[in-house]
Amino acid sequence: MAVDLHELVAYGNDYLAIDAVQDFTPNGLQVEAGTTVSRIVSGVTACQALLDEAVAAEADLVLVHHGYFWKGEDPCLVGMKGRRLATLFNHGISLLAYHLPLDRHPEVGNNAGLARALQLTETVPFGALGGVPIGLAGTLEEPAKPDAFRERVAQALDTDALHVAGPQAAIRHVALCSGGAPDLVAEAAEAGYDLYLTGESNERATHVAREMGIHFLAAGHHATERFGARDLGDHLARRYSLEHTFRDIPNPA
Repeated sequence: MAVDLHELVAYGNDYLAIDAVQDFTPNGLQVEAGTTVSRIVSGVTACQALLDEAVAAEADLVLVHHGYFWKGEDPCLVGMKGRRLATLFNHGISLLAYHLPLDRHPEVGNNAGLARALQLTETVPFGALGGVPIGLAGTLEEPAKPDAFRERVAQALDTDALHVAGPQAAIRHVALCSGGAPDLVAEAAEAGYDLYLTGESNERATHVAREMGIHFLAAGHHATERFGARDLGDHLARRYSLEHTFRDIPNPA
């Protein structure tokens, strides 16, 4: 079964409320190379390896979290960028990308998936960007020792998380924001959470965590953002009776 491309995009834009948050990249349809969709390949980033997977799968649509046309980048369609666009147009594959709206969605969002994977309950919005919450915070049903929680993260995300230890002997209340949001560690500490989890660290975050007394985990940008595109792809596939496969292109960062 096939669905009109613009019907699917309109639904996705509305479902993710793309106008609710200001972003660094256009959300929605970034490349229009066809008119209908019957097969979706999703992934974290629209890199060449994912596009090649989509070509091999004879997909009509690539759905990603990290697409193209970021603010401040060179707009010229040459070199690597030109090759990526040529792959899409030459094979009739459109590109649909959702960044912050996909991080924050309460059902298929990266942070919602991350919270489920770590078995957090009673989740509430956390970590505002431009006045709009992007992350989540929640509670573990049973307190966990810091090393045990780090192991839970490692197993759930297939990653080796960087851990800056805090003073808490047990972890119960956790704040998280997928991807690159290390500076929210201060907000988490001020709110009284035991641990803050994100994808990337920076030099400042280590000192902030130590001085403000909170556990800090950086589990990998890619590892913390594998949920959204996969779960949104599944949602769209169910709604429109489409084929969908998630392709994980390994990335240790």
